[in-house]
Amino acid sequence: MKSIYWIAISRARPGQYHLIRSRHDTLMSPNPIETTGEGVLSDVLLGPNMRDTDVEVRGDSLKGRNVLLGVTGGIAAVDTVRLARELRRHGAELTVIMTPSAQEVITPLAVRWASQGEVITDWDGDLSALSGFDAVLVAPTTRNLLASFVHGIMNGPLLMALSAARGRNAPIMFVPSMHNDLANDPITFDLVKECVGKGATILWGDEEEGKRKNPSHQEIVARLGNLVNRNPTSVVVTLGATRSAIDDIRYVQNTSSGATGFAIADHLYRHGMDVTCVAGVTTVSAPNWLPLVISCPDPDEMLAELKTISRDGIDAWIHTAAVLDYVVPEQAEGKIASMQGSLDVGLVEGAKHIMELKELCEGSVRIGFKLESGIKQRDLVHRAVAQIEKAGMTATIANRLEDLNDPEKPRGWLVDSLGAHFVLNTEADLCDAILHQIRR
Repeated sequence: MKSIYWIAISRARPGQYHLIRSRHDTLMSPNPIETTGEGVLSDVLLGPNMRDTDVEVRGDSLKGRNVLLGVTGGIAAVDTVRLARELRRHGAELTVIMTPSAQEVITPLAVRWASQGEVITDWDGDLSALSGFDAVLVAPTTRNLLASFVHGIMNGPLLMALSAARGRNAPIMFVPSMHNDLANDPITFDLVKECVGKGATILWGDEEEGKRKNPSHQEIVARLGNLVNRNPTSVVVTLGATRSAIDDIRYVQNTSSGATGFAIADHLYRHGMDVTCVAGVTTVSAPNWLPLVISCPDPDEMLAELKTISRDGIDAWIHTAAVLDYVVPEQAEGKIASMQGSLDVGLVEGAKHIMELKELCEGSVRIGFKLESGIKQRDLVHRAVAQIEKAGMTATIANRLEDLNDPEKPRGWLVDSLGAHFVLNTEADLCDAILHQIRR
């Protein structure tokens, strides 16, 4: 438990920050804090009870997993510190193997600090340390290593560990980093194809400045979590606001950023599920590692898309989208002229998505969201149970509008069909509760 929980900072200048407010407004920091990167700043903000080597836990998708992180030569090896710490934030126990060329880019000392695990730099008498990993991640990966992997060459401990992992069908992920001319060489294409044929996953980054650079460390870890935990569970998450057009310019829209829906989708994806997002209007960006995000801002279009997807036999449905209760019955063509006095817009009741999908999703796990205002918790639970019974839901996440921005109030309550309700203090609790419902 951290005794200081900072929630506000101000930037003095690049690399320099003031702590201006703590959660309980008990401490202030008038002097700027020097930092060389976000990892250093996050450690300072965590409070005095954490060592500088500790990390803030952000998930459990790699909890209990022994991951071998291979680091080969290439300037992208400088990102190893951030990558190792991100792996640990999601629960991974790390062992690192650095090739000789990698050690010319970044020191084993820095990697040992970041990984808090063994760092192997050369052959060792105990070769048993090179096997038994739950997954092998090589980032960055040189073309030389890809070729050696394909042809079974073992000129170092990393290649021996890769050979052992291949023999056990353990997940292997390569993150190549090289100039475009090397990446576009037909030989590179052949090597990548053969690696995939031998069971490895290849994760390319975007083209930038004439190079194929590494993806962000967040994306690498998210995709590794999905690979290690992969299972056949299919999930649809609806999210965001919906809007109904008045004319070609104006519309009626409710309020929802989509942040909760994307957080749930990310959590389920990291735990190996096949996630499809059907998104209305959002004000936050989708994690770029989510496999499919379908945009449907109009509530009727969203419902039509969901009915189509239901034919695929989806295992679980998470209904977080803020669907309009009332819609404009008929859109006016063009733009209604301004300066014409008052404008009356008639609204009619819109389709209830969870009701429309009740029979189509029979047998699937279905979790709804219920937002109310100005009622007691007891009444909130009763309304959630009513939704479950009427729409055939598995469970409902219920919350009150006035509680959403109050840090002292729970994020919501999970209500099941028997009326039992469980407090969800944080968004992480909410995501875990949904994961548990799907796995039951």
